[in-house]
Amino acid sequence: MQKILSAVRRAVTDYKMIEDGDKIFVGLSGGKDSVLLTAALAAYRRFSPERFTLETITIDMGLEGTSQEEKVNLEKYLEAQNIPHHVVKTDIAEIIFEARKESNPCSLCAKLRRGALTSEINRLGGGKLALGHNADDVAETMLLSLLYEGRFSCFAPTAYMDRSKVSLIRPLIYLEEYDIKSAVSRLELPIVNNPCPENHHSQREYVKNLIKHICEEIPFAKERILGAIYHPERNNLWQKPENK
Repeated sequence: MQKILSAVRRAVTDYKMIEDGDKIFVGLSGGKDSVLLTAALAAYRRFSPERFTLETITIDMGLEGTSQEEKVNLEKYLEAQNIPHHVVKTDIAEIIFEARKESNPCSLCAKLRRGALTSEINRLGGGKLALGHNADDVAETMLLSLLYEGRFSCFAPTAYMDRSKVSLIRPLIYLEEYDIKSAVSRLELPIVNNPCPENHHSQREYVKNLIKHICEEIPFAKERILGAIYHPERNNLWQKPENK
């Protein structure tokens, strides 16, 4: 856990993610990233210079196939850690797959889940939303934006959502997926497997595999992509001269 906490502390410090008195809510899907984020923040608050509270919110999308045993194991873990857990039942799956029959549902799904999360945070009195995006997500998002939108762009480590008045933080941005998988296995954290029919069939999954193939030929490629994002001052992009 030491490597995990070191990376979390660096991200929190670099981007001033946590302030004294914060109420932090982890968007807990049950996947490896959000479960490790919950465990890491629970451990981090023991020595954090900023005092903060920690709770979790799970958005129940109404998908069939979720393991009840896995859900119970996660609930037991959260109880043992004294972390309050809120479950919000929604009809997101019905909206996406039945009503709208989305061919590329991931973007809409993310927006609907984000809306449900921020609504619950406001219902509970406000606070910050912590999401489990990792370094691989950072690299993949940049390439997705470049290839499909024609721009160099990536989500921010922190953001303030004007409509909901909720701040968002991403404390795992310095951790690669390999480190997260290893930590989850080593710590025997309870995972709830994703039953979504689009899992492993998205544009993001294509880009994930693309980066993997590139790294077979250029082993340091992902490191260079992340370096370009973490250090934008190194980039040298075109600018048109100002008209005088």
